[in-house]
Amino acid sequence: MDNNLVLSPLQISILVYQHLLITSVTLPIEMLRAGEAYAKGHLNSGTFRPLTINLIAEDGEAIKNRSGLAILPDHTYGTAPYSDLIIVPGIWRNPRPVVRANSGLVQWLASSWQTGSSIIGVGTGNCLVAEAKLLNGHPATTHWHYAEQFKRNYPQVLLKPDFFITQSERLYSVASLNALADVIVHIISQYYGQAAAQHVERNFSHEIRKPYEDQRYLEGAVDRHPDELIAQIQFWLKNNLTTEQSLTEVAQLFSLSYRSFTRRFRIATNQSPIEYWQQLRVQTAKELLASSNLSIQEVALEVGYNDQGHLTRVFKKVLSQTPSEYRKVVRRKLFGS
Repeated sequence: MDNNLVLSPLQISILVYQHLLITSVTLPIEMLRAGEAYAKGHLNSGTFRPLTINLIAEDGEAIKNRSGLAILPDHTYGTAPYSDLIIVPGIWRNPRPVVRANSGLVQWLASSWQTGSSIIGVGTGNCLVAEAKLLNGHPATTHWHYAEQFKRNYPQVLLKPDFFITQSERLYSVASLNALADVIVHIISQYYGQAAAQHVERNFSHEIRKPYEDQRYLEGAVDRHPDELIAQIQFWLKNNLTTEQSLTEVAQLFSLSYRSFTRRFRIATNQSPIEYWQQLRVQTAKELLASSNLSIQEVALEVGYNDQGHLTRVFKKVLSQTPSEYRKVVRRKLFGS
């Protein structure tokens, strides 16, 4: 392989308009750049793709906003490049005037979706996505304050106001900045791998956060996939973390050969049963470390590891920190002054 090979950039576009919530522009840019910087130092040149981030507007004029900082667009919708990902920022107060003033951006969103772009709508920015009719028949969420009006304006959208995140195919909808951060971490893991995503998450947020996959509303999901037997096995695994049975024996409980079990599990979940099993145990251990006074040894036993050393090795591999270090960080955030 040519070590000097440079892959084409990942194209990220962020819509900009009057009355946007500027943190829903700056936060994803800073997180994506942090993920890119980490990946550049850890991935080989044959797999690393740099980012190109463009601000896309209705016209080329500078955009003033509530922060007092003027935003200079890189492109209008007429000159905008193909985008792998488009972020549609939140809007202060009533979004309807912004939607009416940006009909060109609305049409560009619709055409970009048709050519393969993924789209993240943030808060009331989801009104622009809905105006493009991309959310008709699909789940979405929005800022809680605008939920009832959103229902009236876009009755064909399957609004899920109790969820902070929804996903339908390449359409992501988030209700808040924290939810946007969770989706951006997920996107970074897709672009640059889990290590880069964890690096960004550690540097931008020390709160206890559920993984993106655990909190989204995913359209058409049966435990997030349609294989009902595998969903039953996942439910069994979640409720039997301390079982001494091997995964081969678990497969037999459900009348599957281990080979068939692993094949179907990977097709359904995009990970192996062993990876899923470890993920469940680590997530439960994180919750116990944060919310209980159990010792590290007791936490290890609660999640099915036979000793503290085993749990520590897994934590260092998955999270790049020990259980004790994780507990100190999250407790400082939750209970510190």
